[in-house]
Amino acid sequence: MRNVVIAVLLVAAVATAGCADATPTSASAPTPAGDHAAKQARRPARAKRHPHVAARVARARASGSAAVALTALPVKGRAPKTGYSREEFGDGWLSVRGCDTRDRILNRDLRHKAFLDDCRVESGTLADPYTATRITYERGGASEVDIDHVVALSDAWQKGAQRWGRTRRVAFANDPLNLLAVDAGANRAKGDGDAAIWLPANKRFRCAYVARQVAVKRKYRVWITRGERGAIARVLGGCPGQPLPRAGARVKVPTTTISAPRHHYSGATGAGHVYANCDAARAAGAAPIMRGTPDYAANPKLDRDRDGVACES
Repeated sequence: MRNVVIAVLLVAAVATAGCADATPTSASAPTPAGDHAAKQARRPARAKRHPHVAARVARARASGSAAVALTALPVKGRAPKTGYSREEFGDGWLSVRGCDTRDRILNRDLRHKAFLDDCRVESGTLADPYTATRITYERGGASEVDIDHVVALSDAWQKGAQRWGRTRRVAFANDPLNLLAVDAGANRAKGDGDAAIWLPANKRFRCAYVARQVAVKRKYRVWITRGERGAIARVLGGCPGQPLPRAGARVKVPTTTISAPRHHYSGATGAGHVYANCDAARAAGAAPIMRGTPDYAANPKLDRDRDGVACES
């Protein structure tokens, strides 16, 4: 009888243990919340933006001030120029519905204009923002008017553009926000310099000039160097409320300092130098090459859009 009682007790104990194993406790039962927490724990942690950086970016987006926008631009060193060529930003000016970018900017920036048709500007007058001089533009003549990339293509290449796709680079090269009709000599002197290297001789335009550079670099997420940031900040220190420009707006140039119209080349004399391509002309410091000069007569094929200016920057 004793053996029977022991056997019954053992069976009951085993049955109880089996039930305990089959029924999960509240501590081990999976829940939707527990699953989510576990998945989150297995994911790599995201890098958090420093609160001061986030605040600067938010202020820059909300404000139209160039000084505020400057604080949100990333600061890095200049990358090598390896691989750069003008063709990386498109083969000349982009044409939309038969009207190219150059004529669109001439139409925006020139005054007293005459047209060949609905698009092509035949002549006009430029109040040059870089030199505070008045320049006469004549299509097909030895014009001294250039279309300048405010943020030079080479500068952009060394500060992020080499990572872009071709479509984005072409858009950058043809964006009215980044383009100004200016004195050709001043444009040549500027080259691909940023604000730490070159500023317009017309000091009254410098605030608007660096504000436009900030606007372009913010729009395309092009970084700046430490020296460049310091140079821009010094200029904006004298005009802390300087607004960011709008792409389609006319460029305001102080008219009180504009001088009389400048004389142009009288025509080509002597033999010009033949260049293999526009890169060679730029390397020699000859670009842009104006119609009416010896170099233009020696290199007519370099003027791909036949507007009287070869190898525009």
